[in-house]
Amino acid sequence: MNILILSDQESKLLYEYYDPERIKDIDLIISCGDLPPEYLTFFASVCHAPLAYVRGNHDSKYAYKPPEGCICLEDDIYVYKGVRLLGLGGSMEYIPGSDNQYTERRMRWKLWRHKGFDILVTHAPAFGLNDMEDLPHQGFKAFLALMDKYHPKYFFHGHVHANYGSNFKRKDTYGTTTVINGYEFYVVEYPEG
Repeated sequence: MNILILSDQESKLLYEYYDPERIKDIDLIISCGDLPPEYLTFFASVCHAPLAYVRGNHDSKYAYKPPEGCICLEDDIYVYKGVRLLGLGGSMEYIPGSDNQYTERRMRWKLWRHKGFDILVTHAPAFGLNDMEDLPHQGFKAFLALMDKYHPKYFFHGHVHANYGSNFKRKDTYGTTTVINGYEFYVVEYPEG
C-alpha cells in the first residue's frame, strides 16, 4: 500500500503542475497539518484514495471550513485496509488558549483513551526526536510514551520545515518505529498483510 504524506507546505510539483500519473499508485493520503483546506479538498477530489488529516497549529480555519471529502483523524482511530491510524493534531501551546495548541498534560489526556494502532499521525514531532529547542517547535513527551507502549510501525508528523536549519531529518527511527517528517510530501510503501 502506497501512502502519500502531505504537511506544512503546498507542493508545486503535485498541485500547480498536477499530473494524475504522479498519484495514480497512491492508496491512501495522510495530511499532518498546516495546509489550506482547499488543498486537501483538491486531492480528495482528483485521487481515488481516501484522504485523512489532523489539524496543524495554524489550521483554525478548519473549524468553519473543513476540507471537503476528507476524514478527520483528530483524537480518533481510522482503520483503512486493516491498518489502524491514530491522529493527534496541534502543537505545543506557545500562545495560551490558542486553537490546536496543547500543554503536555492536555496532550497526554487525549492519548490514553486509545488502545492500539499501527500508524501515529500527528502535526508536532515527539520530544527530542526531529523537534527543535524553541517552545513552538518542541515535541511532545507523550508521543514517546505512546510509541514505547504500542510500538507502531510508523509515526508520521510535520511542523518542522526543511528550511528551518541544518538539523532537518526526513526519516528516523525510534525503537521499532519508523519516523517520517511529511514536510511538503513523501511517499511510504506500507507492507500489506
